[in-house]
Amino acid sequence: MESNTVTVDGIRMRWEERGVGTPVVLVHGIPTSPALWRHVTPKLDARVLAWEMVGYGESIAQGRDRDISVARQAQYLLAWLDAVSLDRPVLVGHDLGGGVAQIAVAQRPEQFAGLLLTNAISYDSWPIPAVKAMRAAAPVARHIPDALFRLVLAQLMARGHDDRDVARESLDIHAGPYFDHGGASAMVRQVRALDVNDTMAVADRLPELAIPARVVWGEADQFQKVEYGERLARDLRAPLRRIPGGKHFTPEDHPEILAEEIEALLDALQDGQS
Repeated sequence: MESNTVTVDGIRMRWEERGVGTPVVLVHGIPTSPALWRHVTPKLDARVLAWEMVGYGESIAQGRDRDISVARQAQYLLAWLDAVSLDRPVLVGHDLGGGVAQIAVAQRPEQFAGLLLTNAISYDSWPIPAVKAMRAAAPVARHIPDALFRLVLAQLMARGHDDRDVARESLDIHAGPYFDHGGASAMVRQVRALDVNDTMAVADRLPELAIPARVVWGEADQFQKVEYGERLARDLRAPLRRIPGGKHFTPEDHPEILAEEIEALLDALQDGQS
């Protein structure tokens, strides 16, 4: 993957890209970055662009003194798409990135060729209790030492992965940007920006979207329950691919399944055009 940046409305936006063909935009969640998709992208026969949310990953500094709510991230995403002149991509979102994707598609349905959601926030499914606790304890939590913060991240990764080896790899990869940009205070900024009203505001518009869609869900996810995946599939009139035993971080634990479902969506779009 090649790292790229472009300045949009004074914000340096970053993404990682590889391949050619139909554009596929991948959007990560918390506490990850475009690296979430590192095992998925090599399996895709497409032009893949893994966008980094403002205030996350290597772009944590860009989020300081800016609105980094999920609703605002959708606006940043749309502005970035305009800046790089990306025509009708397939949009794929995980966790918070799935909420960003829902809002972006609801606001500009004509701009996207397809939508895939995996273990995404939606409706009133979030913030999860651990995030609520960190937000409530923000004045103290932002000052916790790095060693303790790493333990918090380790526990989050352990609960969210069904593959222990991948959980350890994920911790090493995703912890780095936090420690490079302020440690726990960076995550506190992220969680304080979360507002369930961002997804509730578009919930009643999802059934109206006439967009090819697919939903993929780890059935054992403790953070985003599979019932929300079922509801999304109904509202979007989309097939639901269940991952028995799968937990939250599906792009890392089950990249082959994510790649299969993205390719299936691409094939369906191609068949519809032929």
